[in-house]
Amino acid sequence: MSSFSSKIGVLLAAAGSAVGLGSIWKFPYVVGENGGGAFIILYVACSLIFGLPLVMNDFLIGKLSGKSAYGAFRTLTGGNRWQWLSWMLLITVTLLSSFYFVVTGWCFYYMVEAAMGAFSGMDAEALTNFFDAFSGDTATMIGSAFVAILLTAAVLWFDVNKGIERLSKILMPLLFLMLIVMAIHMIFMDGGTTGLRFLFEPDFTKLTPKVILEAVGLSFFTLSVGLGILITYGSYMPKEQTLTQQSQEGDVVSTSIQMIVLVLFVSLLAGMIVFPAVFAFGFSPAEGPQLAFVTLPAVFQHMFSPSLTSVAFFALMCVAAITSTISLMEVMVAFVHEASADTKWPLNRHQSVIIVSVIQLITNTLCVLSMTGAVCGLMVMGKNLFDASNILCTNILIPIGAMATAVFTGWFVPKTRYQGPRTVSYLNLMMLRWIVPVVIFIIFLESMNVF
Repeated sequence: MSSFSSKIGVLLAAAGSAVGLGSIWKFPYVVGENGGGAFIILYVACSLIFGLPLVMNDFLIGKLSGKSAYGAFRTLTGGNRWQWLSWMLLITVTLLSSFYFVVTGWCFYYMVEAAMGAFSGMDAEALTNFFDAFSGDTATMIGSAFVAILLTAAVLWFDVNKGIERLSKILMPLLFLMLIVMAIHMIFMDGGTTGLRFLFEPDFTKLTPKVILEAVGLSFFTLSVGLGILITYGSYMPKEQTLTQQSQEGDVVSTSIQMIVLVLFVSLLAGMIVFPAVFAFGFSPAEGPQLAFVTLPAVFQHMFSPSLTSVAFFALMCVAAITSTISLMEVMVAFVHEASADTKWPLNRHQSVIIVSVIQLITNTLCVLSMTGAVCGLMVMGKNLFDASNILCTNILIPIGAMATAVFTGWFVPKTRYQGPRTVSYLNLMMLRWIVPVVIFIIFLESMNVF
């Protein structure tokens, strides 16, 4: 079976899956909508208290079983009672990747347009009209998403260490460098310190129960839990034959902590890029999802080199997005590959990549057709497929997946299979059994507007 060749490869690939659009695109606008500094403190605390046990759990499920999301639960329990969870994780990543590939297509399209100077002299209203025209152009939207799918498939065509690991070792350091350079550039603009105060000076009067739950939910989203990604990557972790099981599980703990630190670092850097720029030119930080595609390009037009800054920012978005699409699609490829081994027609990796790519081309086409209105009737509960898949995954499927994997390990995995460092193991099991499922269930009820 394919595997990562080094611990740094595991860390960078896992961090890339978590960083993606969650940290670069979603994190800034959610922080902007929820008041800044106080929300940041909550987000960091929730990532360490609630996110860490889930990240460790997913890695351990994969590493101890040696299987992807398809076979891990069956291997650890010796039965098929939890196989429904495997299929639910597959459905979740399929729907979420349909949403992600469309947004990744936006990033590539905007990077090309920025390089051609298309945004030169545009204000926020003109950029809004530009985005509306683009999002209504069926052919361009489908073409942009197809480029993202084909680039992702090209990486996955190779073995894990030659494809995912090798590219992660290039893209993640590049991402960090681009973030740091852009953050320094934004901080030293006139008025940039106002954005930093918004980001780091807490105003606890803005905290409400809903904001607290929003912080927990964002930490789960940005850490890639409840999707099967870290389970799949955990199964690719190098198997150190000279180490005891306890030592190897201790290695999972350190990898999980390092990954969360990297995700928090990237998220904060993204905030240090966005908010100094937004405040320096008098825009609102609570612009929502359009912050990256309307507000920031408008801000860039007031800067020293609008075209260069716009290209750099959208190149940054592309790098972040492609690291996420790789991890999402890899879950599907590994699932198809592993599941086919139980049939009369086992598939190799290349065949699995082709099948998954075709599925993604179809689902993304349906998403775009629903968004642009090119085909009437592609609606779910009154929403187009793009919005419906985002809401269904974020508010329902990801919380259920995270809660179910916590319950699975906390209550159903034989304890002889889960023997990490004694203190860590005990605390983690208590969190997985009692605290994390309750917290996720509350978030789930809140997302369903139960209270």
